[in-house]
Amino acid sequence: MRILVVQHDSELAAVIAECLRRTGFAVDVAADLADAEVKLGTTVCHGLVADRAQPDGDALRLVAAHRRAGWTRPVMMLTALDSHAERAALIEQGADDYLVKPFSAAELASRMRNLCRLPVTSAQASRLCVGELEWCRSDEAFTRAGVPLSLTVTEAAALRALILAGGALVTWENLARCCAAEQDRPTSHTVDALIGTLRRQLGPPDLIQAVRGIGYRLVEPS
Repeated sequence: MRILVVQHDSELAAVIAECLRRTGFAVDVAADLADAEVKLGTTVCHGLVADRAQPDGDALRLVAAHRRAGWTRPVMMLTALDSHAERAALIEQGADDYLVKPFSAAELASRMRNLCRLPVTSAQASRLCVGELEWCRSDEAFTRAGVPLSLTVTEAAALRALILAGGALVTWENLARCCAAEQDRPTSHTVDALIGTLRRQLGPPDLIQAVRGIGYRLVEPS
């Protein structure tokens, strides 16, 4: 399941994202409401964690607008206020739960797991599969139809991001981070080249689908 974190504080966003990933979620991060709207429009998200105070407005307005449009996914709001009026506003306008800052990232992840009804099992924690593609997290081994894949660090990082998305879109920006260890400023050509080599490593039939101008996703062959 994929969670969108809307948080303008990059350090706090990184802590939240890492804790959610350790819980079993795939995570996207938006730096403000405008970025969040773009990601919500281009990526399948199963839940939202949003700091109410954003540089470009009140995140609760975004939540309320999406609720009116029929959005039913779990929403966790983060707030600096702890008054009765604040808590009532959060719940009345669409939040399923909230945390008052400062908070524990581990508690946030636990609450999101409960909101999303994410099961926690040893098998899920150790292995993730998309069709015949499998990632064993304990030893960082990848196989396809039981055949081991020999991947570079960058190829493994990209494939890990695609598997964690569970078939949802992984944006070019997220895949570019997989190249950051090798290049200071990865370009779209770098990402395309990485996907090309990864496709060759995986072999036919092709499991990686391009979404033109946006990113890539894993698909099961028909």
